[in-house]
Order: sequence, then structure tokens, then C-alpha cells
Amino acid sequence: MIEVFYTVGDETITTTSLQEKGSWIRLTEPTKEELLRVSAETGVLLEFLEAPLDDEERPRIEVEDGQVLMIVNIPIVVQNGTVKYDTLPLGIIVTENHIITVCLEENAVINDLVAGRLKSFYTYKKTRLTLQILYKTATYFLKYLKEIDRKSNEIEQALHGSMQNEELIRLLNLEKSLVYFTTSLRSNEIVMKKLLRTKVLKMYAEDEDLLEDVITENAQALEMSEVYSNITSGMMDAFASIISNNLNIVMKFLTSITIILAVPTMVASFFGMNVPLPFQNSPHGFLITIVISLFLAMVAVLAMARKEMF
Repeated sequence: MIEVFYTVGDETITTTSLQEKGSWIRLTEPTKEELLRVSAETGVLLEFLEAPLDDEERPRIEVEDGQVLMIVNIPIVVQNGTVKYDTLPLGIIVTENHIITVCLEENAVINDLVAGRLKSFYTYKKTRLTLQILYKTATYFLKYLKEIDRKSNEIEQALHGSMQNEELIRLLNLEKSLVYFTTSLRSNEIVMKKLLRTKVLKMYAEDEDLLEDVITENAQALEMSEVYSNITSGMMDAFASIISNNLNIVMKFLTSITIILAVPTMVASFFGMNVPLPFQNSPHGFLITIVISLFLAMVAVLAMARKEMF
């Protein structure tokens, strides 16, 4: 899908022309024909357009023929039965006349820009728009990290009395998400610092200030991700032991009940033998047998209670 945005005054409008200078071209799940069209009409290198469509592509900056390709990882939410978090490459290509973003699927980072949730958004300010995308990326990393922390706390509460694997699997998914986030944030940090150091994009003083803010936000998200990852990893180990311990407690309780029930069974077995027995001629023989069984069962209960078998 191709979308073209162009800022006129303080308003951003959509257009169908790829020739408009100062426009922002958004490519989402583009087909080969769309990539060829954009390359032919804007002059952007086809390999630059195709690079972000590899979901294993690493963040980097590449400059060729006056065109700058920047690939960063952005956070996404995957709805697949349960909520999972992952990252996806986003390509930002800056040419003399255009800024082009390429991504495998729709994402909240770019959708926020399209929805006008960003102040001072001008398509012809290519460097500023690039930095705003990076800032929005760091913001969403922080947002999703807070959601992961909240979900971890909810799972922690459920795990206290659980003997099932469901909560552990949910916690494992969050731990995997944190690993993806940590790796992506660290790679994004390298790209941002290189952008500040090499100045492959023309920057004014306020652009440099914005880039430093982006680096700070990214560093904060990275630190949070590492902390949450360590906490979640520790929780996984601890709660695996808790679930095993909960199961052991239940098994101990059931074993104690089995032993207690075995005492009356044993007494009944003795008095059920076809041999001369005490109380066999007594009209209260059955009652006496029941009393003996209950007495011995109570003795077993008290003995196990003293040993904290319940």
C-alpha cells in the first residue's frame, strides 16, 4: 500500500503524486510493483526499499548516491490468542526531495503520525520528521514496557496459588518480549549515536537537541527493559519452584488422607475375618468396631498434625 502525505501551511494532506517535492511516502506491506513504481518515480534505490522488508534485518545506517537509509526496530503488539510483544524493522529513506518509510505491516508509531497526534509535523522537514519517528518509537517502547510490567504483576498474583503451566507460559512470552526489546533498543541506540556522530542528515541546533532527547528516551527504555528482563527471569525460576512446591503440598495432603482412611479399613479387615473375634456375640459389636476405628483414625490425625503433615 502506498500513501503520500504533503504539508501545506500547517495542514498535512494526502496526494496521489509521487513527484511532489517535500512529501512523505508511506509504504506498508508493499508489493513488488509498488516498490518498482516508487523507485522509478522518485529515483530511490530499489535495494533501499527492499531492505526493511526482511523481518530479520538489523538496525543500521547506509548512505549511497546522496540517499540515506536508516533501519530501526519498532515495537509491535501481536494478537495471537494471547497478547505478545515483538519488534519489526522500519526503514526510513531520506532523499533530496522525499522521505520514505517502509514497513512490513501497519504499526502504531507511523499511525500516530498519520492521525496527527504529533505537534509540529511537517513532511518537508525531513530530518525533523525522521527524529520525530525515532522519538515516537522510543515512546512506544516505554509504553509497552509499562504494560509488560503490569501484566507481570497480574501473572505474579495468579501464580501464588497455581499448579498449572498457563501462567508460566504467559510469563515466558513476556520474558521473550523483553529479550526482543532489549536487543532492539541496544541496536537502535547504536544507530542514533552514529546519526549524532556522523551527521549524515543535515541538522540544526534544535534537531541535535531533539536527537539527544531521543537517545535519552531510548536509554531509559533500554534500562527499564533490562531491569524487567532480570526480574521476569528471576520470577520464572522462583515460580517454577513454587508450582512444584504447591504440587508437593497437595500430594502430601492426599497421602495423609490415604493413611488416615487406611486405619479404619485395616480395623474393618481384622473384624471381617471368618475366625472367632472379640465382641462377635455382643449386640454392640458393630458399634464398638466403629468406635475403635474412629479412635485410631483420630490418633493418626493428631500424630500427623504434630508432624505438620497437613
